[in-house]
Amino acid sequence: MAKKNWLLLGSGFCLLLVLTLGGCSRQNQQANAIQIKGSDTMVNLGQAWAEAFMKANPKVSVAVTGGGSGTGIAALLSNTCDIAELSRELTSEEIAMAKEKGFEPKQITVALDGLAVVVHPANPLSGLTMDQLAAIFSGSVSNWQEVGGSNLSIVVLSREVNSGTHVYFKEHVLRRGRRDSQAEFAANALMLSSSQAIADEVAQNPGAVGYYGMGYISAKEKALAIAKDANSPYVQPTIDNVISNAYPISRPLLMVTRGQPLGLVARFIDFVLSAEGQKIVVKIDFVPVNSK
Repeated sequence: MAKKNWLLLGSGFCLLLVLTLGGCSRQNQQANAIQIKGSDTMVNLGQAWAEAFMKANPKVSVAVTGGGSGTGIAALLSNTCDIAELSRELTSEEIAMAKEKGFEPKQITVALDGLAVVVHPANPLSGLTMDQLAAIFSGSVSNWQEVGGSNLSIVVLSREVNSGTHVYFKEHVLRRGRRDSQAEFAANALMLSSSQAIADEVAQNPGAVGYYGMGYISAKEKALAIAKDANSPYVQPTIDNVISNAYPISRPLLMVTRGQPLGLVARFIDFVLSAEGQKIVVKIDFVPVNSK
Protein backbone atom coordinates (compact mmCIF):
# COMPACT_ATOMS: atom_id res chain seq x y z
CA MET A 1 0.00 0.00 0.00
CA ALA A 2 2.82 2.36 0.92
CA LYS A 3 4.51 1.68 -2.40
CA LYS A 4 1.26 2.42 -4.25
CA ASN A 5 0.86 5.73 -2.39
CA TRP A 6 4.40 6.74 -3.29
CA LEU A 7 3.73 5.91 -6.94
CA LEU A 8 0.59 8.03 -6.90
CA LEU A 9 2.43 10.87 -5.21
CA GLY A 10 5.26 10.62 -7.74
CA SER A 11 2.80 10.62 -10.64
CA GLY A 12 1.05 13.67 -9.20
CA PHE A 13 4.37 15.48 -8.81
CA CYS A 14 5.31 14.73 -12.41
CA LEU A 15 1.95 16.01 -13.62
CA LEU A 16 2.39 19.19 -11.58
CA LEU A 17 5.88 19.63 -12.99
CA VAL A 18 4.64 19.22 -16.57
CA LEU A 19 1.81 21.70 -16.02
CA THR A 20 4.16 24.18 -14.37
CA LEU A 21 6.76 23.99 -17.11
CA GLY A 22 4.08 24.13 -19.77
CA GLY A 23 2.66 27.27 -18.14
CA CYS A 24 6.02 29.06 -18.34
CA SER A 25 5.49 29.89 -21.98
CA ARG A 26 2.30 30.57 -23.86
CA GLN A 27 4.19 29.49 -26.98
CA ASN A 28 4.42 26.00 -25.50
CA GLN A 29 0.67 25.99 -24.82
CA GLN A 30 -0.47 27.23 -28.23
CA ALA A 31 2.23 26.75 -30.84
CA ASN A 32 0.18 28.38 -33.62
CA ALA A 33 -1.47 31.20 -31.67
CA ILE A 34 -0.35 34.61 -30.42
CA GLN A 35 -2.23 36.72 -27.87
CA ILE A 36 -1.56 40.49 -27.96
CA LYS A 37 -3.08 42.88 -25.43
CA GLY A 38 -2.65 46.50 -24.42
CA SER A 39 -2.61 49.99 -25.86
CA ASP A 40 -5.84 51.32 -27.37
CA THR A 41 -3.71 53.68 -29.45
CA MET A 42 -2.07 50.66 -31.07
CA VAL A 43 -5.04 48.30 -31.31
CA ASN A 44 -5.95 49.15 -34.93
CA LEU A 45 -2.29 48.95 -35.93
CA GLY A 46 -1.87 45.65 -34.12
CA GLN A 47 -4.94 44.21 -35.82
CA ALA A 48 -3.69 45.32 -39.24
CA TRP A 49 -0.35 43.60 -38.59
CA ALA A 50 -2.18 40.49 -37.38
CA GLU A 51 -4.39 40.29 -40.47
CA ALA A 52 -1.43 40.60 -42.83
CA PHE A 53 0.61 38.04 -40.89
CA MET A 54 -2.26 35.52 -40.79
CA LYS A 55 -2.84 35.97 -44.52
CA ALA A 56 0.76 34.91 -45.13
CA ASN A 57 0.53 32.20 -42.45
CA PRO A 58 -2.99 30.69 -42.69
CA LYS A 59 -2.42 28.15 -39.91
CA VAL A 60 -1.54 30.87 -37.38
CA SER A 61 -4.01 32.75 -35.16
CA VAL A 62 -3.13 36.22 -33.87
CA ALA A 63 -5.65 37.85 -31.50
CA VAL A 64 -5.31 41.55 -30.66
CA THR A 65 -7.29 43.35 -27.93
CA GLY A 66 -7.00 46.78 -26.32
CA GLY A 67 -7.85 47.98 -22.85
CA GLY A 68 -4.88 50.28 -22.32
CA SER A 69 -1.14 49.91 -21.80
CA GLY A 70 -1.68 49.07 -18.14
CA THR A 71 -3.93 46.18 -19.14
CA GLY A 72 -1.26 44.93 -21.52
CA ILE A 73 1.55 44.87 -18.98
CA ALA A 74 -0.76 43.28 -16.38
CA ALA A 75 -1.55 40.49 -18.87
CA LEU A 76 2.14 40.02 -19.63
CA LEU A 77 2.96 39.80 -15.91
CA SER A 78 0.21 37.21 -15.40
CA ASN A 79 1.36 35.28 -18.51
CA THR A 80 -2.02 35.63 -20.22
CA CYS A 81 -0.60 37.22 -23.36
CA ASP A 82 2.51 36.77 -25.49
CA ILE A 83 3.00 40.43 -26.42
CA ALA A 84 1.96 43.60 -24.60
CA GLU A 85 1.44 46.69 -26.75
CA LEU A 86 2.42 49.88 -24.91
CA SER A 87 2.19 53.51 -25.95
CA ARG A 88 4.71 54.41 -23.25
CA GLU A 89 7.86 52.89 -21.81
CA LEU A 90 7.73 50.53 -18.85
CA THR A 91 8.06 52.09 -15.42
CA SER A 92 10.83 51.02 -13.04
CA GLU A 93 8.14 49.46 -10.85
CA GLU A 94 6.81 47.36 -13.74
CA ILE A 95 10.31 46.19 -14.63
CA ALA A 96 10.87 45.20 -11.00
CA MET A 97 7.57 43.29 -10.96
CA ALA A 98 8.58 41.43 -14.11
CA LYS A 99 11.88 40.41 -12.52
CA GLU A 100 9.98 39.17 -9.48
CA LYS A 101 7.96 37.02 -11.90
CA GLY A 102 11.21 35.58 -13.22
CA PHE A 103 11.73 37.38 -16.53
CA GLU A 104 13.43 40.43 -17.97
CA PRO A 105 10.93 42.36 -20.14
CA LYS A 106 12.12 43.06 -23.66
CA GLN A 107 10.93 46.44 -25.01
CA ILE A 108 10.91 46.75 -28.80
CA THR A 109 10.08 50.02 -30.57
CA VAL A 110 7.84 49.06 -33.49
CA ALA A 111 6.51 52.49 -34.56
CA LEU A 112 6.49 56.15 -33.59
CA ASP A 113 3.57 58.44 -32.86
CA GLY A 114 2.77 62.08 -32.41
CA LEU A 115 0.06 62.87 -29.90
CA ALA A 116 -2.39 65.19 -31.61
CA VAL A 117 -4.18 67.85 -29.56
CA VAL A 118 -7.60 68.29 -31.13
CA VAL A 119 -10.46 70.76 -30.91
CA HIS A 120 -13.79 71.27 -32.64
CA PRO A 121 -13.39 72.55 -36.24
CA ALA A 122 -15.27 75.74 -35.28
CA ASN A 123 -12.59 76.65 -32.72
CA PRO A 124 -10.70 79.64 -34.22
CA LEU A 125 -7.36 78.69 -32.65
CA SER A 126 -4.75 77.08 -34.88
CA GLY A 127 -2.01 76.43 -32.33
CA LEU A 128 -0.92 76.43 -28.68
CA THR A 129 2.38 76.39 -26.81
CA MET A 130 3.35 73.60 -24.44
CA ASP A 131 2.87 75.98 -21.49
CA GLN A 132 -0.64 76.82 -22.67
CA LEU A 133 -1.43 73.12 -23.03
CA ALA A 134 -0.23 72.44 -19.50
CA ALA A 135 -2.37 75.31 -18.18
CA ILE A 136 -5.47 74.11 -20.05
CA PHE A 137 -5.24 70.44 -19.13
CA SER A 138 -4.34 71.15 -15.49
CA GLY A 139 -7.32 73.52 -15.18
CA SER A 140 -5.52 76.80 -14.44
CA VAL A 141 -6.94 78.12 -17.73
CA SER A 142 -10.65 77.41 -18.11
CA ASN A 143 -11.87 79.70 -20.90
CA TRP A 144 -10.68 79.70 -24.51
CA GLN A 145 -10.55 83.50 -24.40
CA GLU A 146 -7.54 83.29 -22.05
CA VAL A 147 -5.43 81.76 -24.83
CA GLY A 148 -6.72 83.88 -27.71
CA GLY A 149 -9.89 81.98 -28.56
CA SER A 150 -13.62 82.63 -28.19
CA ASN A 151 -15.37 83.40 -24.91
CA LEU A 152 -16.27 79.79 -24.25
CA SER A 153 -15.63 77.43 -21.34
CA ILE A 154 -13.02 74.77 -22.01
CA VAL A 155 -14.10 71.14 -21.68
CA VAL A 156 -11.00 69.06 -20.96
CA LEU A 157 -11.01 65.48 -22.24
CA SER A 158 -8.44 62.88 -21.27
CA ARG A 159 -7.89 59.16 -21.58
CA GLU A 160 -8.47 57.22 -18.37
CA VAL A 161 -5.61 56.57 -15.96
CA ASN A 162 -4.95 53.02 -17.19
CA SER A 163 -4.02 54.39 -20.61
CA GLY A 164 -0.39 54.75 -21.63
CA THR A 165 -1.44 57.82 -23.61
CA HIS A 166 -2.78 59.37 -20.38
CA VAL A 167 0.48 58.64 -18.57
CA TYR A 168 2.64 59.96 -21.40
CA PHE A 169 0.63 63.18 -21.74
CA LYS A 170 0.74 63.84 -18.00
CA GLU A 171 4.48 63.22 -17.72
CA HIS A 172 5.54 65.09 -20.87
CA VAL A 173 2.97 67.88 -21.17
CA LEU A 174 1.58 68.62 -17.70
CA ARG A 175 4.82 67.85 -15.85
CA ARG A 176 7.19 68.65 -18.74
CA GLY A 177 9.43 65.74 -17.78
CA ARG A 178 10.19 67.12 -14.31
CA ARG A 179 10.38 64.29 -11.78
CA ASP A 180 9.57 66.64 -8.89
CA SER A 181 6.36 67.92 -10.52
CA GLN A 182 3.03 66.87 -9.02
CA ALA A 183 0.88 68.41 -11.77
CA GLU A 184 -2.35 66.54 -12.45
CA PHE A 185 -5.23 66.80 -14.89
CA ALA A 186 -8.00 69.27 -14.03
CA ALA A 187 -10.40 67.95 -11.41
CA ASN A 188 -13.30 68.39 -13.85
CA ALA A 189 -11.54 66.67 -16.78
CA LEU A 190 -13.67 64.00 -18.41
CA MET A 191 -11.78 60.68 -18.42
CA LEU A 192 -12.85 58.69 -21.48
CA SER A 193 -12.25 55.04 -22.20
CA SER A 194 -10.81 55.26 -25.70
CA SER A 195 -9.25 57.54 -28.30
CA GLN A 196 -12.38 57.13 -30.42
CA ALA A 197 -14.52 58.36 -27.52
CA ILE A 198 -12.40 61.52 -27.36
CA ALA A 199 -12.69 62.00 -31.12
CA ASP A 200 -16.48 61.62 -30.97
CA GLU A 201 -16.84 64.11 -28.12
CA VAL A 202 -14.58 66.73 -29.72
CA ALA A 203 -16.47 66.41 -33.00
CA GLN A 204 -19.75 67.48 -31.37
CA ASN A 205 -18.58 69.82 -28.56
CA PRO A 206 -17.31 73.31 -29.60
CA GLY A 207 -15.63 73.84 -26.21
CA ALA A 208 -13.83 70.51 -26.03
CA VAL A 209 -10.12 69.78 -26.26
CA GLY A 210 -8.56 66.34 -26.16
CA TYR A 211 -5.60 64.33 -27.31
CA TYR A 212 -4.96 61.02 -29.04
CA GLY A 213 -2.50 59.25 -31.31
CA MET A 214 -2.31 60.98 -34.67
CA GLY A 215 -3.61 57.86 -36.40
CA TYR A 216 -7.07 58.88 -35.14
CA ILE A 217 -7.08 62.35 -36.74
CA SER A 218 -10.09 62.93 -39.00
CA ALA A 219 -11.83 65.82 -40.72
CA LYS A 220 -14.36 65.91 -37.86
CA GLU A 221 -11.74 67.35 -35.50
CA LYS A 222 -9.02 69.97 -35.92
CA ALA A 223 -5.47 69.10 -34.91
CA LEU A 224 -3.62 72.07 -33.43
CA ALA A 225 -0.04 73.02 -34.22
CA ILE A 226 2.11 72.89 -31.09
CA ALA A 227 5.11 75.06 -30.17
CA LYS A 228 7.75 74.18 -27.57
CA ASP A 229 7.54 77.76 -26.27
CA ALA A 230 6.39 81.23 -27.33
CA ASN A 231 9.61 81.79 -29.31
CA SER A 232 9.47 78.51 -31.24
CA PRO A 233 7.63 77.62 -34.44
CA TYR A 234 4.21 75.98 -34.32
CA VAL A 235 4.45 72.45 -35.68
CA GLN A 236 1.71 70.14 -36.97
CA PRO A 237 1.56 66.45 -35.98
CA THR A 238 2.72 64.89 -39.26
CA ILE A 239 4.91 61.89 -40.09
CA ASP A 240 7.81 64.08 -41.27
CA ASN A 241 7.65 66.26 -38.17
CA VAL A 242 7.66 63.26 -35.85
CA ILE A 243 10.60 61.64 -37.67
CA SER A 244 12.59 64.89 -37.48
CA ASN A 245 11.61 65.33 -33.82
CA ALA A 246 10.23 68.79 -34.65
CA TYR A 247 6.81 67.95 -33.20
CA PRO A 248 7.05 68.39 -29.41
CA ILE A 249 4.72 65.57 -28.33
CA SER A 250 6.21 62.50 -29.99
CA ARG A 251 6.70 59.04 -28.49
CA PRO A 252 7.69 55.46 -29.31
CA LEU A 253 5.12 52.68 -29.63
CA LEU A 254 6.34 49.43 -28.12
CA MET A 255 5.86 45.71 -28.10
CA VAL A 256 7.00 44.06 -24.87
CA THR A 257 7.71 40.35 -24.41
CA ARG A 258 8.69 38.05 -21.56
CA GLY A 259 12.41 38.05 -22.28
CA GLN A 260 13.92 37.73 -25.75
CA PRO A 261 11.12 36.79 -28.17
CA LEU A 262 11.34 33.26 -29.53
CA GLY A 263 9.60 31.07 -32.06
CA LEU A 264 6.35 32.33 -33.51
CA VAL A 265 6.43 35.53 -31.44
CA ALA A 266 9.88 36.37 -32.82
CA ARG A 267 8.64 35.68 -36.36
CA PHE A 268 5.69 38.03 -35.83
CA ILE A 269 7.86 40.85 -34.48
CA ASP A 270 10.32 40.37 -37.35
CA PHE A 271 7.36 40.83 -39.71
CA VAL A 272 6.25 43.97 -37.85
CA LEU A 273 9.73 45.47 -38.31
CA SER A 274 10.04 44.35 -41.94
CA ALA A 275 9.47 46.64 -44.91
CA GLU A 276 5.98 45.18 -45.34
CA GLY A 277 5.15 45.64 -41.66
CA GLN A 278 6.38 49.22 -41.63
CA LYS A 279 4.31 50.04 -44.73
CA ILE A 280 1.28 49.06 -42.63
CA VAL A 281 2.43 51.59 -40.00
CA VAL A 282 2.26 54.36 -42.61
CA LYS A 283 -1.09 53.11 -43.93
CA ILE A 284 -2.59 53.37 -40.42
CA ASP A 285 -1.16 56.94 -40.15
CA PHE A 286 1.61 56.28 -37.66
CA VAL A 287 5.33 56.78 -38.18
CA PRO A 288 7.65 53.93 -39.24
CA VAL A 289 10.85 53.13 -37.34
CA ASN A 290 12.24 51.45 -40.42
CA SER A 291 11.54 53.21 -43.72
CA LYS A 292 13.70 50.89 -45.84
